Amino acid sequence: MRVSISQLVMETNTFAPIPLGLSAYEEMGIHHGDASAVAPEGVFATLALWRRLAESAGHEVIEGLAAQGQPGGRTLQNVYESFRDEILENIRAALPLDIILLNLHGAMSAGGHDDCEGDLLEQIRALVGPDVVIGVEVDLHCHTTTAMLRCSDILIAYKEYPHTDIAECAKEVFQLSIGTAEKRVKPVISVVDCKMVGLWHTTREPMVGFVDAMRAHEAAGDALSVSLGHGFPWGDVAEGGARLWVITDDQRERGDRLALELAQRFFDIRNETAPPLMAIDEALDHAIESGALPVVASDGADNPGGGAPSDSTFVLERILAKGVDNALIAFLHDPEAVRMLVDAGIGAKINLRIGGKTGPSSGNPVDLEIEVKAVLHNHFQSGLGLVWPLGTAVWVRAANQLDIVLTSVRSQPFDPSSLEKLGIDLAGKRLIVVKSTQHFHAGFAPLAKGGVIYIAAPGALTPDFANIPYTKKSLDYWPRSDAASPCLFSDWRNEA
Repeated sequence: MRVSISQLVMETNTFAPIPLGLSAYEEMGIHHGDASAVAPEGVFATLALWRRLAESAGHEVIEGLAAQGQPGGRTLQNVYESFRDEILENIRAALPLDIILLNLHGAMSAGGHDDCEGDLLEQIRALVGPDVVIGVEVDLHCHTTTAMLRCSDILIAYKEYPHTDIAECAKEVFQLSIGTAEKRVKPVISVVDCKMVGLWHTTREPMVGFVDAMRAHEAAGDALSVSLGHGFPWGDVAEGGARLWVITDDQRERGDRLALELAQRFFDIRNETAPPLMAIDEALDHAIESGALPVVASDGADNPGGGAPSDSTFVLERILAKGVDNALIAFLHDPEAVRMLVDAGIGAKINLRIGGKTGPSSGNPVDLEIEVKAVLHNHFQSGLGLVWPLGTAVWVRAANQLDIVLTSVRSQPFDPSSLEKLGIDLAGKRLIVVKSTQHFHAGFAPLAKGGVIYIAAPGALTPDFANIPYTKKSLDYWPRSDAASPCLFSDWRNEA
């Protein structure tokens, strides 16, 4: 069989002040048909996996565009449309095809396009017709839209947050797409709108048990696949919010029942799933009083993985005001400061103004007397089974053993070794503040002898889900409305 593979990944915070042009994608990578060869261990590892699986089974692979950027505001319209058109042209040139595999995010928006994935899939389906199998892997923070559902044969989201199962889900997409093309299965999708907005960490109960239940139904043969699309809370689109879907082998009624059962179970645990948030001073006091070190604290409101600038200073200002000793903040995105520090050189002691550059959600710039401790060019980190660029990373130290790591490429921390390679003794720190909502957990939780805590700081990613200022999304959702409840979503089906 002839199999086309492509990737376009971007998570869009429609409230973020960072419009994304071509350079935002160039930082992480744009490849025109060769990503699986030149970047098989980076963010394009899924394409490399699909190629290996397909070629080992004797299928022919035709690779198209691969592009990915760090989450931010809307992608510029001409940039998205150029990516879309290149994928379409790649597919057109490769016809006839049996299968099209797409690695997408599911929450990408651009100028003129709230639902980029839906737009892309609609145009692909119109190009290839109804018989070519389209299999799609999406991030669990996807918007599960009508267009995406109508135009995909196989649609599967990661189950874990942090996303430790990307490769597992990619294999599932591949296997079910092959099975569909070979007529061994007839996939039917059943969807429930959970009527919920939030963040659901799968590293603790009750979400651990819920994910286990999803997998148990798959193992028992109740469904070919079960996915929970958490939605991306900071994407103001008409079909945002959590949706759960089940893929069965031509058993719609069973799929509908199972989807409703699981969605109701998810809804029933809603009040138990929210992460325990601490005010900034409460979190700092906890670190000061902790008998075990270090404490790892999430500054999720400034998480670049959700489109935040990663340059807010709210936590930094309180660390300085309270005199917290032996703290670390990573990563602070400040390319201008990085250039100045590189020029100053290791060992230099200078006065530096850092952070607070992007807008009100970033706070005020902070002036510090610092020493340059280390510089690493072309730095990178591992996380979620992938490799992520950091550009130039600089470790600086201020009074009270306050360490800050600045980077020229915006990224959340995944891997403690990315800090240790700079020479930082993480085990000896009192407090490690990571600008990440949850993806830090897999790497940092094992070293957090003082525990992992979550800070309710100001920033671009407000955790006040009941009051996100949506203008396009329906306001009939929990926690904004107590009357919201899950319901079968079947409007997407092309039925008379």
